[in-house]
Amino acid sequence: MQEQHKTYFIPHVAWGQIKRGNPFLIAWRTLQSIWRSAQVILRERPDVIISTGAGAVYFAVVWARLFGVRVIAIESFARFEKPSLFGRLASPLAHEMIVQSPKLASFYPKAKVFDPFKILTGEAPPKDPLLFATVGATLPFERLVSSVAELKRRGAITEQVILQTGVKVADIPDVELVETLTFDQVNEIQTRAATVICHGGTGSLITALQKGCRVIAMPRMESRGEHYDNHQEEIVGAFVARGLIASAETVDELEAAVVEARTLPRVMATTEPAALTEYLSGVLDRLADNRSSGRPA
Repeated sequence: MQEQHKTYFIPHVAWGQIKRGNPFLIAWRTLQSIWRSAQVILRERPDVIISTGAGAVYFAVVWARLFGVRVIAIESFARFEKPSLFGRLASPLAHEMIVQSPKLASFYPKAKVFDPFKILTGEAPPKDPLLFATVGATLPFERLVSSVAELKRRGAITEQVILQTGVKVADIPDVELVETLTFDQVNEIQTRAATVICHGGTGSLITALQKGCRVIAMPRMESRGEHYDNHQEEIVGAFVARGLIASAETVDELEAAVVEARTLPRVMATTEPAALTEYLSGVLDRLADNRSSGRPA
């Protein structure tokens, strides 16, 4: 994205950090985020802001309203059952509110619903006897790493294993370790991998399902200090309910899921945002017409 568009980076602030982090450091980052957001809005003078949220961009939404910018807030695809804190805070400020799960419509009565989830038909592509385990790009996840290592030690995982750890870890026998991977590298590995074990982030789940992998998710849990809240359990539960993935919390549950996964047909799914893209394009076209004719946005 940075190669194709002008890009600004806002200091990272997450509401859940207050529960786990240094309050003075979080306060300082919040002030930095407020200041940086104001700088960007004043420098670019946008006509419209479209945001899928997170705490870091909330202040950009506030500044946008103060400076008369039209705000379109899109509730995160990671929220299936309950709204995010960003969504609850941003919806009163937004000119347009959009949700991506029908179950959220009751929380946002004026919101428009665009569910991008789509089951793909056709035969899943051939795969190598490869298991890819990934903790994602944001936080370390010792429970997933140690569970995969233990199953490899037990002999429950017989496939070749590539394990992305996020941080440096001690060598694990018969496991290829990598700290970080680019998006293209992840895609290449998942193209070959028959099975993917991952955290409960929507990005990891969707990319694995797009490639026709058997997917086992281990959601990060707030009670274990692995994330700021339990939204990954909500995500994983929604995918399990659709019959798309298996889930596990313990090493024994993971072992059972790995064994069962080998016997199950592979399912492919993706997100198809064409309807939402068409709607947003229409909104932007109307704003452009109003601006050129001198009518209010």
